[in-house]
Amino acid sequence: MNPVDELSWLAVAGYPPLATLQCLPLAGALLLLVMREDDLARALGRVFAVGELAVAVDLYARLDPSLSTFQFAERLAGVGYHAAVDGISVLFILLTALLGVLLSFYGMARQQISPVHLLAVLLLFESAQMITLTAMNLLWFVGASAAQLTLVAYLLWRWASTPEENLALSRFLQYQVFGWGLFVAGAVVLAWSRADALGGSWSFDVFDLLVTPPIGKYQSVAFYLLFYGLAIRTPLFPLHGWLPNFAGYGLIAVAPVLLLGVKVGVYGMARFVLPLTAEAVVVWRPYVVAFAMVGVFFAAIMALQQDTLRRLMAFAVVSHTSLIVIGLFTLHPAGIQGALLLAVNFGLGITVMLLMVGYVYRRTATTNLDRLGGLFDRVPFIAIAFLIGGLSLLGMPGTPGFDAVHLVLEASIETFGALSTIATALGNVAAAGFLLWAFQRAFLAPRPRDLPAARIARTAPTEYFIGGASLLVLLAAGFFPEPWLRLTESATQALAAIFAHG
Repeated sequence: MNPVDELSWLAVAGYPPLATLQCLPLAGALLLLVMREDDLARALGRVFAVGELAVAVDLYARLDPSLSTFQFAERLAGVGYHAAVDGISVLFILLTALLGVLLSFYGMARQQISPVHLLAVLLLFESAQMITLTAMNLLWFVGASAAQLTLVAYLLWRWASTPEENLALSRFLQYQVFGWGLFVAGAVVLAWSRADALGGSWSFDVFDLLVTPPIGKYQSVAFYLLFYGLAIRTPLFPLHGWLPNFAGYGLIAVAPVLLLGVKVGVYGMARFVLPLTAEAVVVWRPYVVAFAMVGVFFAAIMALQQDTLRRLMAFAVVSHTSLIVIGLFTLHPAGIQGALLLAVNFGLGITVMLLMVGYVYRRTATTNLDRLGGLFDRVPFIAIAFLIGGLSLLGMPGTPGFDAVHLVLEASIETFGALSTIATALGNVAAAGFLLWAFQRAFLAPRPRDLPAARIARTAPTEYFIGGASLLVLLAAGFFPEPWLRLTESATQALAAIFAHG
């Protein structure tokens, strides 16, 4: 990563693509909020989501992945706006835009939340997400993160109707506000360190901070604050306490997909923590990896003890997040690339599973495993989609996780040795056990007597579209991984080079 080398959008495209990505969904949300015709508003919201995906695909087509420089740079003096992307950013931008389209068609008409109102919130969240993925200024990143967390909390608040759901909201806010505050404090430490070195010149711009990285005490303090702030959101063991309640009592699929589908915590570690606090990363790496390895097994054991699909999937998130962090902290080009690809594969896989669980809930009004069963006979497509999504989390051949897991384990062997890598792989095997167990309980076990077959509606055309589109992207990325490997190769090599020469 060259901190002073970037290409402006004027040199690459005829329009500002990053500003377009940030403003298009915002404009769509504002328009939806003033419309009165629900059917027209719903269709228009989906048009904006598809348009956002088209801009993201155009950005991907225009990016030169062979360059390790940041591209499409945009700056606005006076407000600290500085946006730019590389292959890593574009990978997550494509995922965000795709999830936006899927959720716009998924929708949810429940109690206080109208489909149009929900679409507006989704578009607002997508706008904030694009800011986090393109921001080259820490203040813009934390501002957009605050907006994202506020929107998810708003959904949970509007949905909450029981003491358990209110507890989920309370726990979510306690953890996320604390994590956000830690990251803000870390950003202040970085800017303070630069001001101390240069005699009062404060800056939160990433490129400025790379030129003058923190030294001494500032380095470790900044690493601690930034890393733990992002680890709470990721979520990484043992900072995952908010997730089981969030998954168990929040919106069935929408809120978890928004917060977990795109791994902003993982992206933030790669974009900010690793390059800005490189010396502390090397010092604290053994402890981070040790906690992550424990997290793989802890989450697998806890998952087997859950009695609902949603809480089981919450611990699946913790287990697989640990594997991603292990790959990232190998500080090896293959490990970093594998971790980022695994994060995107995870986003696709967990989204498919969450949406299918949402469809199960719509039919049965429960996700308790002891009240489910026999669903395969009535909704085989939903069952198969859930299974393929779970297999993608495990890195099965034919899914994008296969190459990603291979890269992570290869780098882990070289960095940490065979024993640690074997232990990590065994944790992935344990994850396979609890996911297949959940599939068997929910879809293949005998149907309970209080769940008659006639009550379980057949798969609807919209459900075929959403599940089919998700699986098509998932399997296409698995069978043809070369474009994604090429997209991220130069950027991840540049990131790993910081430690190779450090």
